[in-house]
Amino acid sequence: MSENSKSRWRWPIIIGSATAIVVYLILGLLLDVVEKKNEGRSTFMTVVELSEEIDDPAVWGKNFPDQYDAFMRTVDSERTRFGGSEALPREPTSDDPRTSVAPSKIEADPRLIRMWLGYAFSIDYREKRGHAYMLDDQTFTGRQSRPQPGTCMSCHASNVTAWRSLGDGDLELGAAKMFAMPYAEARTHVTQAISCIDCHDPKTMALRITRPAFAKGIRAYKASQGVDDYDVHTQATRHEMRTYVCAQCHVEYYFKGEERALTYPWDDGLRSDDILAYFDRNEFRDWTHETTGAAMLKPQHPEFELWSQGTHAAAGVSCVDCHMPYERVGAAKITDHHIRSPLLNVNRACQTCHKVPEKELLSRVESIQQRTHEMVDTTLTALMNLIESIEQRKSSGATEGDLSDALTAQRRATWFVDFVEAENSSGFHAPQESARTLFRAMDEIRRGQIALESSNP
Repeated sequence: MSENSKSRWRWPIIIGSATAIVVYLILGLLLDVVEKKNEGRSTFMTVVELSEEIDDPAVWGKNFPDQYDAFMRTVDSERTRFGGSEALPREPTSDDPRTSVAPSKIEADPRLIRMWLGYAFSIDYREKRGHAYMLDDQTFTGRQSRPQPGTCMSCHASNVTAWRSLGDGDLELGAAKMFAMPYAEARTHVTQAISCIDCHDPKTMALRITRPAFAKGIRAYKASQGVDDYDVHTQATRHEMRTYVCAQCHVEYYFKGEERALTYPWDDGLRSDDILAYFDRNEFRDWTHETTGAAMLKPQHPEFELWSQGTHAAAGVSCVDCHMPYERVGAAKITDHHIRSPLLNVNRACQTCHKVPEKELLSRVESIQQRTHEMVDTTLTALMNLIESIEQRKSSGATEGDLSDALTAQRRATWFVDFVEAENSSGFHAPQESARTLFRAMDEIRRGQIALESSNP
């Protein structure tokens, strides 16, 4: 065969082979896309039937192994610069079987003891640890040396099955029964720390509210904003629920009346001033200060309230977006249940929206937290001076009437500084609101000192 004939046949063979390879690759790609779409569409495989009677996350994990594996990593103890907690080893005892504890905040800063004198927090107050520890850390805290109600269990245990059992199927009635119990009795009704069932419907996996107190609290807050008869169960959007399921517990609350009912004080709004106005109007006190006699308040962990005043809330960013961001597992997109600080997961928690280097983002956050820390430090020192001045006037014979305005200032100043100190973002959730709240504390301290001077004979 001549060279011209060979050349004439060579090109069709090459083109045909190339076309076959391209078609093969395209078909392979299409099949892969279809397979991944089907994989992504299959949200979970039912291995066990879930119900309202199953609160063990290990059982739920049979249907949702990736979420369960992540959730089990909440045992991690990793500290950021201004939050989180390393685990300190301890020798277990018959009274306290824990093999590790979080560092003591009152040992690190004894001013907190003086601020809370007469209250259980002056006995034991520690850095926060992951969700895996929340029930044991409450069960064995030194604060249990003071009588605690069953209401405390509301946010440290998986209560849904216990409340339904106690209330013969009525969640709210069962909760009320547990609230009225001493803590030790209530503890016998629960076995799990916070669990899947507390946030998810076992049949549909939809996010839901399981704390009746939150439903009442958010209704009161919405009413203060002009929205009447708000029902979180039917009116909240899925995006709102990605914050509300966290806000069931990460909030300020108090125990109302002799029945010790869990109550969220949001009738006037969510700002620190609004909540203080509610407590003042109802003449509520958490305790009486041991040395000054002031009627005191103790904010708990008002993450939802402070977040609500910040730029992320205004931009429509939910708690879950940052603390439980999406991740890819194969073709499926799931929520990361390794609940933790975004600073330990900057790439997925922050850089999804903020297209700047991780180091820069960390620097921005830590700058806010450092400034907040400095403001809290200055305010606590000023508060110690006010408490000392009240104690001196009291020891020199001043009457309760003489000290009335100064004691009110102590109550209010402590509320404002503790509102920021107790909130777990170190000011980051709402930097300007945190600074404003601390300014209010300093103003109350100034008013207290002026009141002491003017009443001094």
